[in-house]
Amino acid sequence: MLPNSKLMKATLTGAVGGLLFGFDTVVISGAIDALAKLYHLSDYGKGWTVAIALIGTVVGSFTAGVVGQKLGSRETLRITAILYVFSALGSALAWSRSSLMVFRFIGGLGIGASSVLGPVYIAELAPAKWRGRLVGAFQFNVVFGILVAYTSNYLIRLLHLGSAEWRWQLGVAAVPALGFLVLLFSIQRSPRWSASKNRTDEALEILRLMGEPNPEGNSPKFARRSTRSTPRRTNLSSGGSIVISSFSPSQLALSISWPTSRRPHLRGELVEGLRIVD
Repeated sequence: MLPNSKLMKATLTGAVGGLLFGFDTVVISGAIDALAKLYHLSDYGKGWTVAIALIGTVVGSFTAGVVGQKLGSRETLRITAILYVFSALGSALAWSRSSLMVFRFIGGLGIGASSVLGPVYIAELAPAKWRGRLVGAFQFNVVFGILVAYTSNYLIRLLHLGSAEWRWQLGVAAVPALGFLVLLFSIQRSPRWSASKNRTDEALEILRLMGEPNPEGNSPKFARRSTRSTPRRTNLSSGGSIVISSFSPSQLALSISWPTSRRPHLRGELVEGLRIVD
């Protein structure tokens, strides 16, 4: 069975975070020479201008998990998209090198957060059969975003925009970032987050929308929703009985009883002929 349209939409939306990851990491390469001339940067200064976004990436990746657990992956990705937009527009309108560094650091926070929560969001939605392939879409988009960044820098250079060229190269990232933000308002929450907040019905409904055929049976989180089967009693030759009650495909209750008169003599005995069939 192929992934349905809702699952593909959610997957592709999460994967846009990978595209922005690759784009924002590399796009500075086309603008660094112009920035070096404008702000009279040494090699050391050029290195910090490039590296500041990577420092933000480290900080963002360390903090994203905590925020994602509290707010949910989808809501945290929305914050990430806002950081991308703010960084792109701020970098394009930067009035000094210091302001540019601040906006690039903010972009790095978005890169780090999306690198953690994008794959997590896709994995929490995808059925087990498709999980690896769908999460791979995020990794593909990281490389695709790098290609788009180099292509964008080249095309903007062909326009001969002069001193404003670097601003356009950095600011164009706001376009896919805005698209990312809009798409994030049209997809479902993470079912895992809903289950962790005791919103079981919501989580089950999301899994059904994603094409999960039997979410109650496939996840122990929802085992308590399964109906209890009729207990099965087996009488033993020793006069006792065994009662097996099934609560879910993964939970069984087993009780064994013997007459009081037999209990002192049962120590060390084996009950033969008992077999539990899955």
